[in-house]
Amino acid sequence: MDIWIIDHYSVPVKYYSLARNTNFAKFLMRSGHCVKIFAASTVHNSALNLIEDKEKSIEVEEDGVKYVLINCHQYTGNGLKRIFNMYEFASKLRTVSSHYPKPDAVVSTSMTLFACKEGIKIGKKLGCKNVAQITDLWPESLTAYGMAAKNHPLVLYFRWIEKWIYKHSDRIIFSMEGAYDYIKEQGWEKEVPESKVFYVNNGVDLEQFDYNSEHYKIEDVDLDNECIFKVVYTGSVRRVNNLDKLLNVAKEIRDPDIKFLIWGDGEQLQILKDRVQNEEITNVVFKGRVDKKYIPYIIKKSDLNIAHNDASPIFRFGISFNKIFDYFAAGKPILCDFPSKYNPVIMLKAGISVDSGDEKDIAAAVENMKRTNDYPEYALNARKGAEQYDFKYLTNRLVEIIEQI
Repeated sequence: MDIWIIDHYSVPVKYYSLARNTNFAKFLMRSGHCVKIFAASTVHNSALNLIEDKEKSIEVEEDGVKYVLINCHQYTGNGLKRIFNMYEFASKLRTVSSHYPKPDAVVSTSMTLFACKEGIKIGKKLGCKNVAQITDLWPESLTAYGMAAKNHPLVLYFRWIEKWIYKHSDRIIFSMEGAYDYIKEQGWEKEVPESKVFYVNNGVDLEQFDYNSEHYKIEDVDLDNECIFKVVYTGSVRRVNNLDKLLNVAKEIRDPDIKFLIWGDGEQLQILKDRVQNEEITNVVFKGRVDKKYIPYIIKKSDLNIAHNDASPIFRFGISFNKIFDYFAAGKPILCDFPSKYNPVIMLKAGISVDSGDEKDIAAAVENMKRTNDYPEYALNARKGAEQYDFKYLTNRLVEIIEQI
């Protein structure tokens, strides 16, 4: 098949690390399919624009994956310029894509809703198989995180687009297992039958993970210390990640052989480092940012990998954090410190969840994980779980869904 993937943010992963569609493209091509990813030239959460002149679009190839980048205006933050950027990409997509031969299938990704809708409209006009891929529930996320009221005009407008997408796509793929609960909450069951809704979460490229863990190692005195129980966090160190809470958890730990190792960077890093020093929190070490290729080695050397987040009503439909699938591949137990339905960690018995989110409860869970007899089973189940979230398997699932149309 000739497949187009429409994803506003899916630039080459060396610029932006969300690799879901890049991984799909990689394994689709290995199976003999032809794939193009259409994305905006702007790199999310950065000041980088991959088109510096007035060209309408450019083609780039990275690790064999072909991208068509559409020239869009730069933006910062989440204001009107970002909304314009979303609209701009979608409005230019039809003209740019018209220069390419008709595909057999179009996979249109949300976020953004504008791009997803336009991709479906293009697919319908061309008579292609049409798949909507929903990896973020918009506008539900806006209301869940208190960014907008449910009756805000923009939310209502986005909700209208969202429903249009669900109605007019041939198939819908959600990265949240409980997404049809969401459909039912909206009262859309008649217009969006469950038979067209499928679940394909994020995943991990096990082949690449294992290669990186063997070939990209770092020397670190704490990682190499076999006398301590290493609790590892990897990810951004920003206010939204609330790592102050992890420091509070560390202060509740009474076992002197437990140490929290935090890899990542962000605007909160120095503030949190100062807090560690001022409050003499001796069991937390900030390691700073490392290239993503070193993460597999780090999380395989840990004793417990922690998926940290604050509670959110959006998690009642499931979770799709990329790091969880890396943690599965590491073959070490996972601790989730927030409540969630359809949590793959719990469903696969690869770790535990502290649903209360209470700092003392989380600390007790960490200490218990060090001495539990279930530790080997959690570790084994984690690695086994990675196999069903390997992008080789997930890509085969994607093809099956497309071929059903």
